[in-house]
Amino acid sequence: MPLRVGILSIAHLHVWSYVSALRSNPKSQLIGFWDSEEERAGLFAQQTGVPYIGFRDDLIDAVDAVVICSENPGHAELIEAAARAGKAVLCEKPIGVSEADFATITEAAEQVPVMTAFPCRFSPAYAELKARVESGAIGKIQAISATNRGRCPFGWFVEKEKSGGAAMIDHTVHVADLLLDLLGEEPSDVQAFVGNNMYSQDWEDTAIVSMRYPSGIAVTLDSSWSRPANYKTWGDVTMRVVGESGVLELDMFGQGIQHYGPKGHQELGIVPDLDAAMVDEFLSAVIEERTPLVTAAHG
Repeated sequence: MPLRVGILSIAHLHVWSYVSALRSNPKSQLIGFWDSEEERAGLFAQQTGVPYIGFRDDLIDAVDAVVICSENPGHAELIEAAARAGKAVLCEKPIGVSEADFATITEAAEQVPVMTAFPCRFSPAYAELKARVESGAIGKIQAISATNRGRCPFGWFVEKEKSGGAAMIDHTVHVADLLLDLLGEEPSDVQAFVGNNMYSQDWEDTAIVSMRYPSGIAVTLDSSWSRPANYKTWGDVTMRVVGESGVLELDMFGQGIQHYGPKGHQELGIVPDLDAAMVDEFLSAVIEERTPLVTAAHG
């Protein structure tokens, strides 16, 4: 029997992808959605055909699990409401924007499964890169340079009271999660630099992060909103992993890995739907009553 799923808020643009993933997955039955803005909700219902449920708690009561796509500061309240009703949660990132949020979410995650939406974890290209690192194909990692640059999303993403921040909070998290998974350790030293020269507003559009890990690995990350509006994808996720005996280059949206090593150069191209893979993991974890691959703690 499929899992009954509801969507709490449609504020985040990723909601369109989640609707598609939920509808196409035989493990789920999309019951409906709730949103705090009636006009926005009416238009979304008309465009997608997904039923609009006017009262949040009515939707929560009618489902087994929820997907949260609200503005960032609203995540904790919605997670808490779902947990109170015993419903599993898949929540957009960043999962919270304050220490109070994290305390609320941590408590909720002790009651029900809470999964952070980190689709990059489900990239076959990333999985191959990780496997090659773990096999010793490039030797001990020395340094990593990474990017998660994107087009500026504007809207509530640049309203700090609704987003909690701009480019830094929006795009640093995906690669930070991959680094935690790949290296198995958190950085011991972090420096961040932000700027607003591209759009000259009171929010950052440029973000560069430098990290040093206990094992000595040095990492740089560019998470700026620096892609033009007509760029071929909404952004990029790249990693260049430098080892003692080789280099691995990941281009997630190009869907491939470049491996330069003693045996020459290899190029592997892979084209997945990351959101669909992430949603499937969430559904499977709830149905199988196990911990999902990514949890609230990773957020």
